Amino acid sequence: MANRTTLEAERGTKTAKPAKKSANGASGSAERDRVFDAFRRWGYLQANLDPLGFLKPLKSPDLEFSGEIAEEARRYYCATIGADFMHLMQPERRQWIAERLESEPEGVDQQKILERLVRADLFEQVLQARYLGTKRFSLEGVTSLIPLLDAILDAAGESGAEQSVIAMSHRGRLNVMVHTACKTPHEVVAGFEDVDPRSVLGAGDVKYHVGATGTYITSNAKAINIHLVSNPSHLEAVDPVAVGRTRAKITRLGGGFEREAANKVLPIIMHGDAAFAGQGIWAETLNLADLEAYTVGGSIQIVVNNLIGFTTRPIQEHSARFATDLAKRQNIPIFHVNAEDPDAVVRVGRIAADYRARFGSDVVIDLIGYRRHGHSEVDDPTITQPRLYEVIKNHPPLWKIYAERTSIDASGIVGAVRAEYESEQTKAGELKKVPHLRKLPDYWSAFHRGAFKGEYEVDTGISRETLTEITRALVHVPENFHVHPKIVKLLEQRAEMGEGKRTADYGFAEGLALGSLLREGTPVRLTGQDSQRGTFNQRHAVLVDTETEWEYVPLAALADASEGQPFCEIYNSALSEAGCLGFEYGFSRDYPEALVLWEAQFGDFVNGAQVIIDQFISAGEDKWDLPSGVVLLLPHGYEGQGPEHSSARVERFLQLAAEENIQVCQPSTAAQYFHMLRRQARRPWRKPLVVFTPKSMLRHPEASSPIEEFTRPRFLPLVPDREVTDAKRILIATGKVGHELKAERRRRKDTSTAILFLDQLYPLPKTEISAALDSHPNAREVVWVQEEPRNMGAFSYVMPRLMQITEARNLNLRSVKRSASASPATGSAKAHDLEQRTLLSLAFTTTAGA
Repeated sequence: MANRTTLEAERGTKTAKPAKKSANGASGSAERDRVFDAFRRWGYLQANLDPLGFLKPLKSPDLEFSGEIAEEARRYYCATIGADFMHLMQPERRQWIAERLESEPEGVDQQKILERLVRADLFEQVLQARYLGTKRFSLEGVTSLIPLLDAILDAAGESGAEQSVIAMSHRGRLNVMVHTACKTPHEVVAGFEDVDPRSVLGAGDVKYHVGATGTYITSNAKAINIHLVSNPSHLEAVDPVAVGRTRAKITRLGGGFEREAANKVLPIIMHGDAAFAGQGIWAETLNLADLEAYTVGGSIQIVVNNLIGFTTRPIQEHSARFATDLAKRQNIPIFHVNAEDPDAVVRVGRIAADYRARFGSDVVIDLIGYRRHGHSEVDDPTITQPRLYEVIKNHPPLWKIYAERTSIDASGIVGAVRAEYESEQTKAGELKKVPHLRKLPDYWSAFHRGAFKGEYEVDTGISRETLTEITRALVHVPENFHVHPKIVKLLEQRAEMGEGKRTADYGFAEGLALGSLLREGTPVRLTGQDSQRGTFNQRHAVLVDTETEWEYVPLAALADASEGQPFCEIYNSALSEAGCLGFEYGFSRDYPEALVLWEAQFGDFVNGAQVIIDQFISAGEDKWDLPSGVVLLLPHGYEGQGPEHSSARVERFLQLAAEENIQVCQPSTAAQYFHMLRRQARRPWRKPLVVFTPKSMLRHPEASSPIEEFTRPRFLPLVPDREVTDAKRILIATGKVGHELKAERRRRKDTSTAILFLDQLYPLPKTEISAALDSHPNAREVVWVQEEPRNMGAFSYVMPRLMQITEARNLNLRSVKRSASASPATGSAKAHDLEQRTLLSLAFTTTAGA
């Protein structure tokens, strides 16, 4: 177990020292192979990795060799690079790494490395002097990260890289902005000056969270576009977002994901050691690496390892010796490297970039250094690690160590760089407006964000002729394709739906929506848990040959036959919420013209991705001015299946809704679902769309739609009652309960109660609600009806807003709902039925206040 405290001695009982196995005088290659195999496997345990010497080499009986061969192996595997790669399944990959490590290192430009180290350290020192007591999350102690990134980008450029998507948390972020994203220091330092605070009232983010775009020029003068992804303080949440963005960028370049295409976009994801060991979302993200739906041809994962997390020592953070040991669950190499050997750091950077380019695999680099200050610069680390920080206080900065080691006079570089940064700080103080550190790519130019404008509205209906053509494509299967008997029947029914002989259900309506968009040139990407078939057996977007298991995707065939051949990707996802939703959000960020949908198996499970929803989907535009049109499909409805299969937590999304940041809908019919999906893609307004989709109503006649409904112009935020035109009581509901209310009304033979479906919860269609109420001049009361408990569902959001509308019309307002509850639903199907019957009865009989 890693141990970074000076207060504890090495643990463990002493055992008799075994006699060293001599390799001197051994003849032939067999002995050499035996010795080298041991060091290739275990040499990293004895490597000199900690600049301060607390993480000591680990004694291993497997390495008790002596002699020239052993010493040679030690030079390769027990110096300042510790390579952990013998768990790789492919012999050629193991051999490739061994050959690189066992050959003479390539020469490095030590003058350049020294200058970069000076720049990295002095940037922090100037900020410390000018803004004492202000958080910046310094890179000091691991400033060799800058030449490491240089080496990676140089090597990647030689392999064809044109872009790099970089994700990292706050530590060292400002330094990377300047030296890798290549923003001018005064633009970055402006965050400390807090220029023009009125421009970001109630919005924006702190300086060490915002993203940046820039151009990095490699040593060979090749330009690489840098996209440093905006991130929250939730340290690893940005990981899948960055990888999703990478996937979208590769797709924009033609996709295919062969080596040449994937090498054009390099994802680099940086972590702290405590977060890498403790957070789970990075593991979800790494698991996606070789899945067809998510592959990006490998990424480079860098652990910027301070051997401490806030105030917590490694012995309290992770059970393994290294924070990176969890990565060994994957078929990827791990390179540990001493951050105070910059030449070795640069060497590892090149090896990692070349490995990724050659094999299309992830690589982990464990850059082991220290943290010169506390967790932030306002924190005093001597309270919790007094002896450690006594050592750090007297430890010189890396550039001084490196200058002495290489015998390069750094005085001229230091003077020039310090003067440059002080001048940049002065410029920052003179700024009157907040500089823009990032620019949206040109493919966003056709799309809008911010408040909705009427001019953004579009028609979504399509002609009967077009519906017929799409239907033919959806029900067609190739010759000699063996269709499952149940699917044969399904396709026959869908053909009848398209012909108007049968009302269309949600599964078919979705196919029509996606098919029509593909036909018009809009790309479609739909992923989720069991989404190819659909959790409720409703979609069947991917057909499987019953004899060969060959897959056929009718929508993809339709796309291939359409003008422009837009991509159509429909995949089952890994059993992950946070990782997969973060990926799709990232994809949507770099493919705004596509309809990108993520589906939960049940809406209840979406809370496994709450961090992505809270930090990116709902707040990303407000914090970072970064729009997205990602769609969440969340099955929701109270049907007696218990507390874990009833609620997608409508209330949480409505609590997050403000400033037109998201859209929240629950389409009441198949046609409404069709129009809503088309609206999302065809509008030039990009906002995340949260959809509460049906379960039991997917094929229910009440929620199915005649084919004519698909030709009407638009989605209706509020669906009026076409059966009762002069009501005394008006019920307003959303989702399944509205259809149950209609059935109850028929049972009661009630002709004086109108039922309105609120299909768009946010933004609330106040104008449409007002018009619907005004169309019933004899109404005396309005009733909000929901099947969720009082403290859940839309109650807390809808009731105050309905109150404003009804009071203006002297209408009484009341509500019917389940009592407030700690759990979303009962676990008893019979209790559910009793509750539901009572709820429906109260909607038509009770006149008490809300």
